[in-house]
Amino acid sequence: MKIGITCYPTFGGSGAVATELGLQLADRGHEIHFISYAQPFRLVHFHEGLFFHEVEVNRYPLFEYPPYSLALAVSMHEITRDHGLDLMHVHYAIPHATAGWIAREMVRDEGGEVKLVTTLHGTDITLVGQDPSYWSITKFSIERSDGLTAVSEYLQRETYDAFRCPECAIRVIPNFIDPAIYQRRPELCQRQALASDDEKIVMHISNFRRVKRIEDVVRVFDRLARTVPARLVFVGDGPERPAAADLARELDREDQVTFLGKLETVAELLSCADLFLLPSEEESFGLVALEAMACGVPVVGSAGSGLSEVVVDGLTGHLHPVGDVEAMAESSVRLLTDPEHWASFSLAGRESAVERFAADRIVPMYERYYEEVLAGGGS
Repeated sequence: MKIGITCYPTFGGSGAVATELGLQLADRGHEIHFISYAQPFRLVHFHEGLFFHEVEVNRYPLFEYPPYSLALAVSMHEITRDHGLDLMHVHYAIPHATAGWIAREMVRDEGGEVKLVTTLHGTDITLVGQDPSYWSITKFSIERSDGLTAVSEYLQRETYDAFRCPECAIRVIPNFIDPAIYQRRPELCQRQALASDDEKIVMHISNFRRVKRIEDVVRVFDRLARTVPARLVFVGDGPERPAAADLARELDREDQVTFLGKLETVAELLSCADLFLLPSEEESFGLVALEAMACGVPVVGSAGSGLSEVVVDGLTGHLHPVGDVEAMAESSVRLLTDPEHWASFSLAGRESAVERFAADRIVPMYERYYEEVLAGGGS
């Protein structure tokens, strides 16, 4: 198949999954064309069968905000026409599904045919899409897609509820990892640069948005550090970083907290983590938790959203109500002070990640769904 993929190229779960999917599909013999305003951050090397097309957005004095959505639609149309794409797969509904719909209609107007598959990732539905400014266009765009997928059953339910479209046939295809990349190899992570031999490494990776409850990460760490010698390592950046730094300073933990900023790859770092904290308000899936589990890192986080479909509470991690930092700290202390308990969770996490979410299990789900959509099925 010839497949166009559009995603946000910046750091974040949707872009990471879309890029890894493209790489996996190219390895399986498909021709993949990425279409975006910048090269996806995980697309760093030449890869046979994979091409990148940069969307040019011209700036005219008339436009206070350059119309990226329209420029993207034009690029999608041109690349579909010039390369004979069979299908466009867009990740994140706004504006990609809208641009994809426009491009598909332009292709059809010229007598051609291309199918549009939209994958919903989370905040495109739970936050952005429910904003009154975008609700109607989000609903329209997902309903006009030829195929719809969601990364979790939780997100599937949220979409049905938020957009009142019971007729939308949303296929749940979860996120995935490459077990060869995400595995515990502590010799690669330069642990001595992060902590001393007697300290545990507690890690959090995100885009530091409010929904991630970054201050709860600091509060949980503060409580566990009263019992366990440890260091907190933050990876990523975003609007809540200053608040997290201020709270660490207020709690006199500043010297035990390290901010590494954005990194293109986190597999090596996760290899030397002892615990991963993800106390988010909600997670549509929790890709970074899956990556941690694949590296043998137990996860402590919030129950009640998509994370519960990834972390098996009491087996691969501990999940507690949102905001219950005391319970999260207690679970963290037990994991970090009981070697046998930690080892069982570490092994179970790795096994669960590989058995349930390995790329060679999930990517064929997309291939079968593409074939179904091309044959006239899907939504």
